[in-house]
Amino acid sequence: MQRISLVNVAHDLIKEVLLPGDIAIDATVGNGYDTLFLAKQVGLSGEVFGFDIQQAAIESTKEKFQQTHCPARLTLIQASHAGMGGKIPAHYHGNIRAIMFNLGYLPGGDKSIITRTDSTITALNSACRMLSGNGIITVLAYPGHQGGDLETGQVKSWCEQLDKDQFKIRIVYSSDNKDSTPRLFVIKKTH
Repeated sequence: MQRISLVNVAHDLIKEVLLPGDIAIDATVGNGYDTLFLAKQVGLSGEVFGFDIQQAAIESTKEKFQQTHCPARLTLIQASHAGMGGKIPAHYHGNIRAIMFNLGYLPGGDKSIITRTDSTITALNSACRMLSGNGIITVLAYPGHQGGDLETGQVKSWCEQLDKDQFKIRIVYSSDNKDSTPRLFVIKKTH
């Protein structure tokens, strides 16, 4: 089986629903690639919020925006994604069209600083409450690193608990369905 880019799959799925003027969240900014993608999708009239606990991630993302001269409205917040519900202004709740998570550690950064299961599940619960009808959440999970197996398993269990009348779930694997294979959880709000 040919390996596919789960980041590209997530981007393609988000392109189907995220329009100019929409609001999006990058729950795990990392090196800023997803943040920049979201900003380009929402354009000048939209807004993107980005979260990361690491100052290096925030700085890397700011630099990318300056280099690309992306004029989108961007708010970067150095905090855990678990607190997004309290950090995003209340009038945006229920109006967020797309929320991206890319779990694990910062590529090129300190591999001991990783997303944690408890904060990720808290963030996912907030994401569901803030998501608009027909909105999308993508969660890229990597079970092959320390702590990644547990987090991926918990995200899968969390997805299975969602109300099937309100959310449609899909899991995409990067290659064959092995325990250590990265996977993309796609959560679409139906109304």
